[in-house]
Amino acid sequence: MIQEYDVIVVGAGHAGCEAASATARMGAKTCLITMDMNKIAQMSCNPAVGGIAKGQIVREIDALGGMMGIVTDRCALQFRMLNISKGPAVWSPRAQCDRQKFITTWREILENTPNLNIWQDQVNELITTKNPSDSAQDYTITGVRTIWGAEFHAKCVIITAGTFLNGLMHIGRKQVKGGRIAEPAEVELTESINKLGIKSDRMKTGTPVRIDKRSVDFSLTEKQDGDETFHRFSFMSEPRRLKQLPCWIFKTNKEVHDILISGLDDSPLYNGQIKSIGPRYCPSIETKLHTFPDKDEHQLFLEPEGETTNEMYLNGFSSSLPMDIQIEALRKIPALRNVVVYRPGYAIEYDYFDPTQLTHSLESKIVSGLFFAGQVNGTTGYEEAAGQGLIAGINAALKCAGKPAFTLKRNEAYIGVLIDDLVTKGVDEPYRMFTSRAEYRVLLRQDDADMRLTEKSYNIGLASQERYDYMVKKRDEIEHLIEFTEKFSIKPALINPALEKIGTTPLERGCKLFDLIGRPQITIKGILPYIAAFQSEINKITDRKEEIIEATEIRIKYKGYIEREQQVAEKMLRLENIKIKGKFDYSKMNQITIEARQKLAAINPETLAQASRIPGVSPCDINVLLVLMGR
Repeated sequence: MIQEYDVIVVGAGHAGCEAASATARMGAKTCLITMDMNKIAQMSCNPAVGGIAKGQIVREIDALGGMMGIVTDRCALQFRMLNISKGPAVWSPRAQCDRQKFITTWREILENTPNLNIWQDQVNELITTKNPSDSAQDYTITGVRTIWGAEFHAKCVIITAGTFLNGLMHIGRKQVKGGRIAEPAEVELTESINKLGIKSDRMKTGTPVRIDKRSVDFSLTEKQDGDETFHRFSFMSEPRRLKQLPCWIFKTNKEVHDILISGLDDSPLYNGQIKSIGPRYCPSIETKLHTFPDKDEHQLFLEPEGETTNEMYLNGFSSSLPMDIQIEALRKIPALRNVVVYRPGYAIEYDYFDPTQLTHSLESKIVSGLFFAGQVNGTTGYEEAAGQGLIAGINAALKCAGKPAFTLKRNEAYIGVLIDDLVTKGVDEPYRMFTSRAEYRVLLRQDDADMRLTEKSYNIGLASQERYDYMVKKRDEIEHLIEFTEKFSIKPALINPALEKIGTTPLERGCKLFDLIGRPQITIKGILPYIAAFQSEINKITDRKEEIIEATEIRIKYKGYIEREQQVAEKMLRLENIKIKGKFDYSKMNQITIEARQKLAAINPETLAQASRIPGVSPCDINVLLVLMGR
């Protein structure tokens, strides 16, 4: 049986769902192939979306017309805006979600997306044709085959297989092949990809124990409620539907640590079973004990898995120790002295592909029409995967239509930073996004992702007219408020009583409202009751009033920082505009270091700016390239 499509998406995790949704909505006839339709968008580890920098990625996905923000808002059990005590450049939304509703919501969306079919099967082979020797890429993708003998032909294929490629799970010395607990691994697809000359390696991740809520003594924990504010993930402002639930905090202790240490000889992380590298920033509990031997306690978060289930997730207790050691140690925590466990934590090793073998569109440099997204590129996290899936999906649809690739620069999006880091620097451990990875994080705030990205997506045919109009209306209202504050003058007699009440320095002379709001102690909400004309302008806003007020205030307070960062970004863009791909034979360039020659030849950067970000390429090497180009 042969079926014909424009795009095949292999895997229905967070990357695959965004990729398939995007390609179909952009007009490409798409088939999403998954092992289990009941596990679409499964939250394999923590049922939470967002967090530091990850939340910004989700806002960007939403601004581009992706679905993760909308799905999260529909399934959120607890929403929090992290880092709210710091500057808005690092504010990061996070939501605890109902795991099962997340799956059913995504499935409902996909099943009702025009141009999109779902096929339950397992892909084990790529179908390609060999290109002429003068082609830029060695092969062209033509389709895939499955273990049940189905054959699908397509112009583009997107690989989003997550942890399933030769997945191997570990609990103590016990090893079981699988991509997730109780789900089979894919053991042939990696070999099919390797035969094309695409290099793979191994990585490791893990997940914590799941606990029965009824066995927890919550009187011995600290309750952590969510935020009751206007903030959401989606710019379309869909209200949260589910009952908001708390999380609970407690700590390990020395008794817990002693039991865990007694089991280290059977830990696959330390007995030689696991040879691959795990995520530095989400370490197992045994790694924490090894890295911080002087600490007698580590903080844990007990988080809900769903609105009605008793299953809870123990954040901070990822482990691959023997199950009896895990449970014995947990029972030394006072709140868990009678704990009942649904399943122990486990580690998993899996194949990934070196992302430096990709272009910024996430297309293979070796196989035309073959795209990779998600954990197969060496990343960790649902959000990083979804962001890649969306970009891969957009570019697959554009390639099918014969249109230029769509890419995002480092000053345009965290997704741009993520992909540039992957394809330029590669990975030697599972990649996780942080605000510190972005040079321009003042420009990449979560509050203005729609201002940065929605018009770009609308112009390529993904973001809907409704979403675009929504953004334009919001932008116009923000600009109007800023213009009003720049023109409206404040007299000391009018505002000083309010300033004295909030304990800030009174005005000695009149000033523009813009300058008053620019003071760090002043908020628009705080002074609004005292300025009737400004209150009147605010009252004209009929939708998303709080969101617009917040965005206006950030633009005013951080005007200087924003402009300065834009100037720095524009200087770097000059290097981005200098194309160098195909202009040098790096192996023969004795003017630069041997390491630079090797790295430049391996990655073959598109621009001088990309070359400057390659580890091992120094500023002196960049200057040599500039001189040789006559610049």
